[in-house]
Amino acid sequence: MSWFKRAKEGITTKTEEKKETPDGLWNKCPSCKKVLHNSEQIENKYVCHHCGYHIRIGSKEYFEVLFDDNQFEELFSNLTSGDPLNFVDSKKYTDRIIETMAKTGLKDAIRAGHGKIEGQDLVIACMDFDFIGGSMGSVVGEKIARSIDYSLKNKIPFLMISKSGGARMMEAAFSLMQMAKTSAKLALLAEAKIPYVSLLTDPTTGGVTASYAMLGDINISEPGAMIGFAGPRVIKETIKKDLPKGFQSAEFVLEHGFLDFIVDRRQMKAKIASFLRMVTKK
Repeated sequence: MSWFKRAKEGITTKTEEKKETPDGLWNKCPSCKKVLHNSEQIENKYVCHHCGYHIRIGSKEYFEVLFDDNQFEELFSNLTSGDPLNFVDSKKYTDRIIETMAKTGLKDAIRAGHGKIEGQDLVIACMDFDFIGGSMGSVVGEKIARSIDYSLKNKIPFLMISKSGGARMMEAAFSLMQMAKTSAKLALLAEAKIPYVSLLTDPTTGGVTASYAMLGDINISEPGAMIGFAGPRVIKETIKKDLPKGFQSAEFVLEHGFLDFIVDRRQMKAKIASFLRMVTKK
């Protein structure tokens, strides 16, 4: 009967003494489905060490990967979205902004910072997909424009990390205007002969692809990233043809001449630093 009841007293563990596994200690690779320890992910730059899949990350992680010792000065951190159209769908746009800010800890879908990469000054603007799908609104365009102005004033190279579902519909034409605004600012950067590196990550779509994401002095991407304008389903229904295998993947885009090269995130910092040394002759 001792199989079915405790033979000794005092060996039970009280509920308050039980230790639970901390949240976020383990994750599963979206590609190969193997379990990944959080510390291993950080050490491996958020790349699965089983299959090489590049896990989606945000500005916080990209700054950790690229800036020397994660030391940087955040730029224009006080900018937040307005509601110029008084947009209401299932809820007010202003309410959605407040909820997303509370959930993500971000002010909008982009952060910018100035720091060093292998000892060289660099301004980085990085998009965050967690903030309304990384959609491009007025704040995204304004932060990019101000970051470019900062680069121009201080003669510092500029890196744009794109990760977006496209224009933010709640701002309509105000959102679409950011395409022209950022492209015009990048023309000034080119005129001043200050290097601009565009890094396209998974996914880069819509108006972002149609503007600043494809205007780099070099356009680079991570392996397997989705890059395109409209979605595959929309394109297929429009042209009434099956799409080729791997359509809109970084590898497909590279093969057709829209990227300069694809680089593993674990070598990203060294590659960008090497390019900057080459073009600035430092």
